[in-house]
Formats: sequence, structure tokens, C-alpha cells
Amino acid sequence: MKTTELRQKDVAGLQAEVKALQKAHFGLRMQKATQQLNNTATLRSARRDIARAKTILVEKQVAVPSAK
Repeated sequence: MKTTELRQKDVAGLQAEVKALQKAHFGLRMQKATQQLNNTATLRSARRDIARAKTILVEKQVAVPSAK
């Protein structure tokens, strides 16, 4: 997911996005554990997407402290 798409979301939308990305990452880890994952590079990109979304979420929470 691109940063421009993430920056357009509000805090609640970003929290939902992080949760969805973490769920997808868990699924990928389970596929890897059961030898069903062909492209292991998706694990790295999933981790980076989570980090990107969390970074933008923190930036927005700092900018608007009442949104916590």
C-alpha cells in the first residue's frame, strides 16, 4: 500500500488497516510454516507495510492528541 493512500485515512481507518495487515501477515507466516508459501518475499513486504502504516498512525496521533 502506498503512503499517499494511508495518509488519506483517519486514525480509526489506519488502526483498522494495521489490524488487517497484521492478520494477513499471520496468514503468510502460517503458510510458510506449512510449506504452502511460494514467494517468501511477501513476508518482508507485509512487515514493511505494517511498519509504514504504524508510522503514519503515530504521526497522526501526535498531530491530534485528542484522537487517542
